[in-house]
Amino acid sequence: MVKAVFFDWFNTLVYSKPDAQEIYCQAYRELGIELNPQKVLKGYALAEKQMVDGNPAKWKESEDEETYIRYQEILLTEIGVKVSRDVISKAIRNIKQMADEVILALYDDVLPALNALKQQGLILGLLTNMQKGMRLNYRELGLEPYLDFVVTSEEAGANKPKPPIFLLALERAKVSAQEAIYVGDQYGTDVLGAKRTGINPVLLDRCDLAPNVSDCPRIHSLLEIVDYVSR
Repeated sequence: MVKAVFFDWFNTLVYSKPDAQEIYCQAYRELGIELNPQKVLKGYALAEKQMVDGNPAKWKESEDEETYIRYQEILLTEIGVKVSRDVISKAIRNIKQMADEVILALYDDVLPALNALKQQGLILGLLTNMQKGMRLNYRELGLEPYLDFVVTSEEAGANKPKPPIFLLALERAKVSAQEAIYVGDQYGTDVLGAKRTGINPVLLDRCDLAPNVSDCPRIHSLLEIVDYVSR
């Protein structure tokens, strides 16, 4: 019996304005390189599968760029663009600058889905690798009445897909792994991370980028999770 549903944050509950593919396209456009937004989406899917920890969080100047460069290389190869690592490094800095200025918005299906799940008496939690400003963001977007708790990687001491953040969520919800569902948009960080701790994963594939995933339920809208937990 399902007692708790945990959610990923970015590209599951919220999206950025401008969205990620627009940011990527603009970052490279400033370097004289044109990318196709739809192909960028497909590049995301391939890069996410090939990177052990999925899509890396936003780059910080204090960090080694290698992981971020590798992710970009996979993405660009998928869409047929070959550039030097120096160009990729410049693009990463452009992406960071633009990402610092985006605003977040809820997907249209979020509040109806959370409201329906809440009415079923389920415990709802948010798990995110984002850190600074997290609580302020979800409160501003009107999510506080629906969420019983938020767990960040900062609190857990590790990013997804490592177990600590999932285990802390189970502790907060006071449920066993078998009684929880985790919904996220990335196979590597979300699905595999949940599986490692015995939590039942559900892949949210809004753009139908992962048709070959068959080892967990795959949905295209959060409203589908309402029916799923009612079975």
